[in-house]
Amino acid sequence: MLSRIYSCAVVGLDGVIVEVEVDYTNGLPGMTIVGLPDTAVQESRERVQTAVKNAGLHFPRHRIVVNLAPASVRKEGPAYDLPIALGVIVLAGFLPHDAIENTLVIGELSLDGIVRHTRGVLPMAAAARANGFKRMFVPEVDAPEAALIPDLEIIPVKTLADLYNHLAGRQTIEPYLPAGDSLEPLFIPTDFSEVKGQEHVKRALEVAAAGGHNVLMVGSPGAGKTLLARALPGILPEMSIDESLDVTRIYSVADQLPAGTPLIRHRPFRAPHHTISHAGLVGGGNIPKPGEISLAHRGVLFLDEFPEFGTRVLEVMRQPMEDKVVTISRAKGSLTFSANFQLIAAMNPCPCGYYGDSLKPCTCAPVVVTKYQKRISGPLLDRIDIHIEVPRVDYEKLSSSRTSETSDSIRARVQAAREIQRQRFSDSTDIVCNADMRIAEIRKFCHLQDEGQSLMRAAMSQLNLSARAYHRILKLARTIADLARSEEIQSAHLAEALQYRPKLMLG
Repeated sequence: MLSRIYSCAVVGLDGVIVEVEVDYTNGLPGMTIVGLPDTAVQESRERVQTAVKNAGLHFPRHRIVVNLAPASVRKEGPAYDLPIALGVIVLAGFLPHDAIENTLVIGELSLDGIVRHTRGVLPMAAAARANGFKRMFVPEVDAPEAALIPDLEIIPVKTLADLYNHLAGRQTIEPYLPAGDSLEPLFIPTDFSEVKGQEHVKRALEVAAAGGHNVLMVGSPGAGKTLLARALPGILPEMSIDESLDVTRIYSVADQLPAGTPLIRHRPFRAPHHTISHAGLVGGGNIPKPGEISLAHRGVLFLDEFPEFGTRVLEVMRQPMEDKVVTISRAKGSLTFSANFQLIAAMNPCPCGYYGDSLKPCTCAPVVVTKYQKRISGPLLDRIDIHIEVPRVDYEKLSSSRTSETSDSIRARVQAAREIQRQRFSDSTDIVCNADMRIAEIRKFCHLQDEGQSLMRAAMSQLNLSARAYHRILKLARTIADLARSEEIQSAHLAEALQYRPKLMLG
């Protein structure tokens, strides 16, 4: 009699329920797996047969056919080992057919029957609850991650023998109960009080954190650009539980959840090297996986040595920066990954790094400086709200014992500004900060007074601003007004926003 066990596949960032059907057929003893399996799934035949034998059970000497339905969804990875093994055990008569009703099963088997870690457990658990399953068997190490989904009984499975004894009523496995302990941060940022000088850069980063704006820092080597960027996560607002689950789902699918950290509670900070490939940054592969811009979702993507990144690599970021998602198209279909990141870029003004420096002369020819700066296209620069110069720090500030404002005090102001924005966009499901505003929201919330209108008109004429730049300046001014707790955008707020536009020449 056919046995049917339910498992799950991960397509993009979502789980898809898979029926694992196991049955006998005529022929020589062996196992055939059909239903668009990849190599790892095909190799389940040897793992399952040996694990069942080492669990103390007899493997049927029949020709066994395993069908993974729906056949239109590609099955990848070893997560189907445990459901296939259970299907064989039920088919052999060791367990009744109703022993695994209303249950989802996932897990990789070792040869001795130990159930190993499986990637993508969180979206699988979400799919289980969405499809009405009440119980889920998962590897013991993945139980904390699966337990993030409410109203789903999670049974942590250590070995195949333990699961068989549990289903046979011999030895019960207790459901996993979350401990609720606070987790250590994944990334410990630099405190702003440790950064000497650079007060105007700190102000720009505070504005960026308050509104979710992109930043480009330009300065000579050693001025503190990287240090300031690494301090930014310390002033970003805490993630809500929905944001944490959103980020954790991406890390679960990418199999990058740190050990012992089922839920990511701190905003991601990703700093890929400039030698990264196109697929490494935006995602890709034969079976597309999330790239760095998706791993930076709800957090910070820091690109140091900005012009050193490949031109094609940088240009593919233009669409995700606008749409907050990245779509990867293949012949077999398209997948969409979330990519609502905050870009922080840092660069030297020229190859030697000292163009415009107050002390050290630049050794680059003017044509070389221009060519270096033009590695970053105008359309990409136009998508960066804040352009700030990071000058050399003089000796008096470096040697001073005076401490600067701490990250905690700056974060309090940022949190207050974000709360204003949360209430402003309470009716929207996809806008959480000012940087996310579309044209309709800009018209509604970014009114300028007469003095501001005159200032903006003059700026449009003198700076040759594009329509995109115009709207980005209004969003930036709205954030500065929120930090000042002003309902109206004053001319001073607009003037500060205008000073963050790029100069005609960097440096």
